[in-house]
Amino acid sequence: MRILILTYGSRGDVQPFVALGRALEARGHTVTLGTASRFESFVRDAGLGFAPMSDAMLNLLDTDAGRDMMESTQGVLQSLKWTVMMARTVGPAQAELINDSWAAAEAVDPDLIIFHPKTYAGSHIAEKRGIPAVLAMLVPMMVPTGERPNVGFPDTGWEWWNRFSYRFVNGTMAFSAGRHVREMREKRGLPKQRRFDLLRDSAGRILPVLNAVSPSVLPAPRDWPDEAVMTGYWFSDLGDWTPPADLEAFIGAGPPPVYVGFGSMAGRSPDRLAKTVIDALERTGKRGIIATGWGGLEPGDLPDTILKIEGAPHEWLFPRMEAIVHHGGAGTTAAAIRAGKPQVIVPFFGDQPFWGKIMAQHGVAPDPIAQRSLTAEKLSRALTQVTTDPAVAKAAETLGRKVRAEDGLARAIEVIEAAAARAEDVQPEPEPAAARLS
Repeated sequence: MRILILTYGSRGDVQPFVALGRALEARGHTVTLGTASRFESFVRDAGLGFAPMSDAMLNLLDTDAGRDMMESTQGVLQSLKWTVMMARTVGPAQAELINDSWAAAEAVDPDLIIFHPKTYAGSHIAEKRGIPAVLAMLVPMMVPTGERPNVGFPDTGWEWWNRFSYRFVNGTMAFSAGRHVREMREKRGLPKQRRFDLLRDSAGRILPVLNAVSPSVLPAPRDWPDEAVMTGYWFSDLGDWTPPADLEAFIGAGPPPVYVGFGSMAGRSPDRLAKTVIDALERTGKRGIIATGWGGLEPGDLPDTILKIEGAPHEWLFPRMEAIVHHGGAGTTAAAIRAGKPQVIVPFFGDQPFWGKIMAQHGVAPDPIAQRSLTAEKLSRALTQVTTDPAVAKAAETLGRKVRAEDGLARAIEVIEAAAARAEDVQPEPEPAAARLS
C-alpha cells in the first residue's frame, strides 16, 4: 500500500510521524512523508520518501510577532487573541500548505492518507481521490469528551463545558483555515462542506483518529467513539547514532547531569533564559547539559560543570540524566517519561502547559513554571525537589516502566490497516488519476 503522511510543525511534530513511517515500511508499505522543507534530510535519512512543503508558516515563529506569541500565550483566550491577530499574516501560508499537500498527493498517488490537523487538506484530498483518510495527532484535542476539557481550558468539572471546549477549538480552526479549505474544495470540484470539521468526512462519518499518547499517561475517555484510539507513543529507534567524544566523556566524568533544553522555543530572550539556567545549576551544585536546539538557549561562557550541545537523540541522552528540564512539548515529554526520569517543565505556549500539568498530576514533576516567570530561584528550587525527593524518582520510574511496555506503533498500524481494509470493501472503483486531481 502506498501511504502519504502529512504533518507540519517543529521537529517534535515530525519525529513521531517518521517513526510511524518507518514502522509502516517495515510492514511492507511504501511511505512518503510530506512536511516542511527544512526536515528533508531528516526524513530521507530515515529511509522514507519526502514531499516538500513550504517553510513559510514556521518562519513566522522567527519573527518578532512569533516570538511575542511564544512569550505571552498562556491559555485559550490568549491563543484566540493571537489567532485573530495573525489571521491575515498566516492565511497565505495556510493556502500554500494546502497546495503543497495536493502536489504531494499528485506525485505519490497514495492508497491512504494519514494527516495531522495542521495539514487541513488531508481528508479532502482523500475524498477527491476516493481513498481512506486517517487523522493523527500528538495531543488529544479534537475528539470531544465530557470527562475533561480541551487543552488550555480550565477544568470546571462541568460536562457541558468540557464538550464546548472541543467545539470551540474546532470553531477556532474553522476561523483560521476554513476559508482556504472552502476555496480548495470549490477549485477541485468538491461539493460544499456543511461545516468545517476535521473529524468527519463529507458524508458525516467520523474518521479513524489516532492519538499518539500513552493510555498510561492519559487514559482514553470512556465516552469516545470506537474510531478514536489512544495508541501509545510513537518512538523512533537509535539506528547507528554515535555520541560525540566530548559528550560521552562529560557524562562519564561525574554524577549524572541535568538536561536542559527548550527545542525551538526561543522566545525573545534566549540569552536571558540561558543565564537563568546556568545560575540555577550553580545554585544547586548540579552538573548540566544545555541543548541549544534551534535557538531556544544561547549560553555564553560556561563553567566546566556545564556542557553545551546542539542536540542529541533523546532516547540515548535522557536515560543518562538525573533529571530533564524542558518546555513540555508532546514529544520531549514522552521521551522524558520513557526514560523514567524526574522532570521540570517550563512551558512557553500551546499544549505545553497542559503536559506540565499532567506530569505534575503523575508526581513526576512539580507544577510547571511558565518561561516568562522563570527565575534562577524558582528553577533551582524545582531541581532540588525532583532530585532529592524519593517519591518523585519512584513515580518517574514507575510511569516510565508502563510506557516502555506499550507498543504504540503496532496499535497505530492495526488501526491504519483496518481502515484500508474497510475502504476496499465499500469503496467504488476510483477515477483515473488525471481526473481525480483535475
